[in-house]
Amino acid sequence: MANSTGSSGQDECIFCGNPAAGDDAGQLILHRGRTSYIMLNLYPYNNGHLMVVPFRHIGELEALQQQEMLELMELSVLGIEALKRQMKPAGFNLGINLGKSAGAGFAGHMHIHIVPRWEGDTNFMPVMADTKVIAENLKDAYQRLHESIEDILTGP
Repeated sequence: MANSTGSSGQDECIFCGNPAAGDDAGQLILHRGRTSYIMLNLYPYNNGHLMVVPFRHIGELEALQQQEMLELMELSVLGIEALKRQMKPAGFNLGINLGKSAGAGFAGHMHIHIVPRWEGDTNFMPVMADTKVIAENLKDAYQRLHESIEDILTGP
């Protein structure tokens, strides 16, 4: 499903390779839209950390087509609603890191991070012990959030 733009490094891009693999559960893809998809982050900052990713290999926000921008926001709202239903966070951080110097791990393929937050979850472990503490298994989180997205899309 990934569209070719001729960008170097696209062959190694996980955001192009994951949907092309055809194993959504194995690749942690929760939902596919027309131009973008929602997936769990394999290395989450917090439980339920999602990413909303365009199928097209593109690294710059300003190069997105209007329909891609719209669907990125629509899927962000869908992901937030699924997280609210399943994990009941107190808030969210949404972020886009554009370029390597801005912290983008995959600078050639832009994506939106959705990080659910709870009161007191400052999670000092990465600072003090270079360790992440994640209380829920990714497969369990995948199952719960996938079901929640399906429920939202099929109605009440």
